[in-house]
Amino acid sequence: MAHHEEERAGRVLDHLEVGGLRIVVSRRGAELISLARRNPEGEWMGFLHRDNEVDVPASGWANHATVMGYYLHRLKNERSLYRGHEIRGRTHSFLREKDWKLARTGAASLTYAMTAQDFSPSEYPLNVSLELTYALRGDAVEAEFAFCNHEPQLSAHVGFGLHPGFAAKSFESFEFEMPAGIYRRHFSPTNYLSGETETIEFGGGLMPFAREKLPGSYIIERMHERGGGYIFRDRASAREVQIDLGDAPYFTLWSDGGAFFCVEPCWGLTDHDEQRAFEDKAGAQLILPGAKRNARCAFSPRLL
Repeated sequence: MAHHEEERAGRVLDHLEVGGLRIVVSRRGAELISLARRNPEGEWMGFLHRDNEVDVPASGWANHATVMGYYLHRLKNERSLYRGHEIRGRTHSFLREKDWKLARTGAASLTYAMTAQDFSPSEYPLNVSLELTYALRGDAVEAEFAFCNHEPQLSAHVGFGLHPGFAAKSFESFEFEMPAGIYRRHFSPTNYLSGETETIEFGGGLMPFAREKLPGSYIIERMHERGGGYIFRDRASAREVQIDLGDAPYFTLWSDGGAFFCVEPCWGLTDHDEQRAFEDKAGAQLILPGAKRNARCAFSPRLL
């Protein structure tokens, strides 16, 4: 294991290399900013959008693999009521803007921590902590969420997920394979759920969604057995990523038309256009008093 720290552009970055696989994590947002593999010539080949870059681009999506939570995607008008208590937050909520603590390092892992002392009651009013671990296992990097509800009497509602963007040669060059199954699309024409859905019985293969509508995003619920079988492939740049969504009930597909494609495992959904109380938010994950909620997803980058 080779772990070292770096300061760059006002951020602390953790580098972890195991064999020919490397990750770089920014403690700002605990964001994975590089997922790379050595090619036969010994050069690092990055698999994320803007891989290992921390500068702000002149235009386009500026992130790499945003960590989302404790609420997921947008709160309408950037506010909601949780058991009558006002909470406020921007897209994907407060975790992406916080400096996380590096709680520990393992033989091939980095674990980051977020506790109630790290956020305000207006961001989230309950005593809920989160540990996020990135682990290099074989040819894959796993992201593991471990929530703990420290409230003695109140159940906690959370939404969370990961928002990785995989690099492509161009917006037209990549493809995405999905396993056979039953999927339900949730429409969000205003970035909030309209309540309209569409059930898709899919036989497997290339995604059954129009590429040109990706900037509006596709929010998909998996109605069948969950797990892997999802593949991002960009032959033009000789890159492929096998994706295991774990037990995520939802995933979102998105690109702004740039040279990348986002496949986002989600444990929760955006607000409805007719906003509900936060405890009634669609897809919210319930954690009983004193209980824990664990979830994982994994990405296996390959050079074609």
